Order: sequence, then C-alpha cells, then structure tokens
Amino acid sequence: MTRVAVVTGGGSGLGREMALALAGAGFQVWVTGRTEDKLRETVALGEGRVELAVLDVADGGAVRRFFGGLERVDVLVNNAGTGSPAAAVQDVREEDWRQVVDTNLTGSFLCAQAAYDVMLRQDPKGGRIINNGSISAHVPRPQGIAYTASKHAISGLTKGLELEGRAHGITACQIDIGNASTAMTARMEQGVLQPDGSIAVEPTFDPKIVADFVVQIAQLPTSVAVPTLTVMAAGMPYVGRG
Repeated sequence: MTRVAVVTGGGSGLGREMALALAGAGFQVWVTGRTEDKLRETVALGEGRVELAVLDVADGGAVRRFFGGLERVDVLVNNAGTGSPAAAVQDVREEDWRQVVDTNLTGSFLCAQAAYDVMLRQDPKGGRIINNGSISAHVPRPQGIAYTASKHAISGLTKGLELEGRAHGITACQIDIGNASTAMTARMEQGVLQPDGSIAVEPTFDPKIVADFVVQIAQLPTSVAVPTLTVMAAGMPYVGRG
C-alpha cells in the first residue's frame, strides 16, 4: 500500500524540501499552497510522486473539500505559515494579527481536523500529524508578537491532537525550527534585531536536515510518538535569548 502525505505550504522553502524528501522515501505526496506556479515547480522536481492542489489553509470550506477527496492520509505536515511586518505591540495592525493567526493557527487546525477525519475512516485507521512550530513557540523575538503567539498556540494544538488521537492510532508532533536557510530567513545573514536593541548576524543551517527529520518521523510506526523536536543552527540566540 502506497503511503500518502500532504504538505501544506509546499511551493517553496521548507515545505518543498519536506515534500521532495517524503517523495524520495516512497510517499505519494500532495503539496498545497496559494501560488500554482510555485507548486508546479515542486511537482516537476518530484519525479512523478508529487501532486498539487491550490489551497488557502484558512478557507475551511476549501480545506474540507480537498481532504474529502482523498482516500487516505498517512501523514499531514502542517507547514503553511506567514509572518507580519516587524512592529512594536502598540503598532501591530489588527489585520496583520488576524492574517498571522488565521494562517498559522486556524489553518493548521482546519487541515488537522480534515486529515483527522480521513485517518479515522481509512483502513487501517490512524496516521501522523507533524506541525511546523518554531523557536518562537518557546521564546519571542522582539517586534514579532503575532507570530510568537501563533506558534505558542501550535504547541497547544499539537498536544490536543496527540491526546485525542491516542485511541485511534493518530499521533502528533511539533518540530521547532530555528534559522533553517530559506528565503524567509535570508535577513538573518544581514543582521536582525536582538532583545538588547543591537543588530546581529545569526547563523543558519541547511533546510534539508529538517526534511530528513520529517521523513524519519513519518516513517515511524504510529505506536511511537515524538511529541516535540527542536532543530536549529548551532550558536543562534535561543538558549539565553534576551
């Protein structure tokens, strides 16, 4: 039986690396995202094991229609996410807050809920949900309160999914990633604001390493749980941040 994986935000960056690594490990992979051209680039690299669906994870109806058309989901990788312009608390725009929470938190819940439904109905039932957390799920960066709050909430979502999934062979994992080298972290190499007000260059690391961890977790039997995993660039300001 061919195992099926869904990777949200699979058109670029970490999502693309995760999708291609899963395809290389023998999974049939669906990548979702809002930009079809980017998704097609991922599909072209997937050697026939990757399919695409244009999808906004914050659109509950679209999410339910997509997952409702799948016969099985063995692994869901909730990778789609966004940030907002750096701003002090008093300057954060409501629309920016809502966009971050709608995508990072609500989108992850909607996809998990829809995948959960498929996992309950398939034979054999069960599966694994892997949520892309962040170092910001533990400690904040300055001027990033919306992103930080959304990633703290992912921790609660992951624990809730893991708890309720026990009776059904569904496990949940949160991977907290620090400074994987993608377009989103390119600014780290130019210097970013630190809690003491200074600007400092931060180290990054190869995102393929994250993708390899995703494959390892995806291939575990559902009798094994990996609640959390932290992988980050050595030397980044995490332990002792602030």
